[in-house]
Amino acid sequence: MADNTASSSPAQPRKTAAAKPTTGTNGTSSAAPRAEARTRFNAAIDEAKAGVAALKTEAVQRTSAYRAKASAKVEEGAADWVGEAKAIGKDAKVRGAKLAQDGKSRASDGLAALGKTVSDNAGLIDDKLGAQYGDYARTAARTMQEAAAKLDSKDFGELGDDAREFVRNSPGAAIGIAAVAGFFIAKMFRGSND
Repeated sequence: MADNTASSSPAQPRKTAAAKPTTGTNGTSSAAPRAEARTRFNAAIDEAKAGVAALKTEAVQRTSAYRAKASAKVEEGAADWVGEAKAIGKDAKVRGAKLAQDGKSRASDGLAALGKTVSDNAGLIDDKLGAQYGDYARTAARTMQEAAAKLDSKDFGELGDDAREFVRNSPGAAIGIAAVAGFFIAKMFRGSND
């Protein structure tokens, strides 16, 4: 019956004791292959660490090179932008000078034409209003033509100096002229909205 009970219960695995180092045929212990494996594993870890350090150094060098290349491109681009801005500034200065010269020519031509018109009509003023008013018209016409000639003969530096001198000598008149000019400019830009 003992056989019956043994067959009905499940078989339990048999526990074995840990293998103890034994000596081989040449007198070495079995711990030697473990030590050799451990040494090889440690050497592999050290080699991997050295590889990581080399990759890190290479990455730092490449990053520095890319950073230097990028900053050079930025500086080059900034230099291009500065060059373009200077070229645009020079172009604007040339165009502004040309427009100012055209404006000065038109103003002097208009002033001369107005003076000529007043001078041509001085005789009519003599007949209708009297000789005294005709003389005023001739004097005004001559003054306008002289102002046109002075405006034509002066360059912008001299005109700026004259304007500064006028403001220093007559600040009240300069403020009045500026106010009237500002009023007319505002009316021009406002347009017909009113």
